[in-house]
Order: sequence, then C-alpha cells, then structure tokens
Amino acid sequence: MSLVIRPAQPADLGLIAALVRELADYEKLAHEVEATEGDLGAALFGANPRVFCDIAEWRGEPAGFALWFYNFSTFLGRHGLYLEDLFVRPAFRGEGIGRALLSHLARRCVDEGLGRLEWWVLDWNEPAIGFYKRQGARMMDEWTVCRVTGEALAKLAEQAP
Repeated sequence: MSLVIRPAQPADLGLIAALVRELADYEKLAHEVEATEGDLGAALFGANPRVFCDIAEWRGEPAGFALWFYNFSTFLGRHGLYLEDLFVRPAFRGEGIGRALLSHLARRCVDEGLGRLEWWVLDWNEPAIGFYKRQGARMMDEWTVCRVTGEALAKLAEQAP
C-alpha cells in the first residue's frame, strides 16, 4: 500500500515541528508559533503524555500529520477525541491522506467507545470546510470559541482563591 499511518516517535520531532510550521504558514498564523522541538517532545513523549501524534507517509515520504488529545463530554458522560491539527503537505493532497487520517482517528473513537471526534476549522478555509463536510462533519456555528492567554491568563490566575 502507498499510505502508512503510524504513531509519531521521538525521532520525528524535527518533522513534527516542520509540519506545525507548514500548517501555520498555510493558515497565515506563522507569527503565533512559539512551540519548540523541546516543547513538542515534552508534550508528546514525556513521562505522562497528554497529546498524541500520527504521521502519514505516502510512498515512504512524510506527507502529513494529525495531532490530537482526549477530551470529555459531560452531556455524553464519555471521553472524546479532539483533533488539534490535521495537515497534509500540498504535494500530497488529492491522494486521500487527509481522509485516511480522519478515518484513522474515527476508528480509534469507535474502538475505544469514545463519544465524538471534533475539531475547529478557520471560517475562511473553504477547501477544508468543504472537505470536512464531505466526511460527514457538521459545522457547529452556534458555538463561540473562548480563549484566555498571556497577560489576561496571568491576571485571571491571580484572582484564584
């Protein structure tokens, strides 16, 4: 078979960091990337990893990745899987790699009895939105993402009892 999806290994840290940067460039968010290989290594391969990565290889070449972690739904009473990043390098698009990565994660959800697979997509990214809809994804327009970072996060933390 031309496609292999495998769990990332510590030797893949340079590749993972490069894929993160390529994704950030595509999303016009390169200025927001702070993660180093050390940061990624500690998160993915430390003593108690809480984030995971699968690498897609097409004919032996690194073609893309999926970086994910478990979340939890109180409404379902079960864990789910949150896809933080899905990226296929432009030269490998059209080969079914993105679909295969999503299917791989869906299989994990089904096998582990997880309640859902979810992720975000930028509202301007029409090619990705169309792709995700073709895979059966439903856009959750009624939800607004909330985020606290940097100085605001520090200020909020100061208010903790």
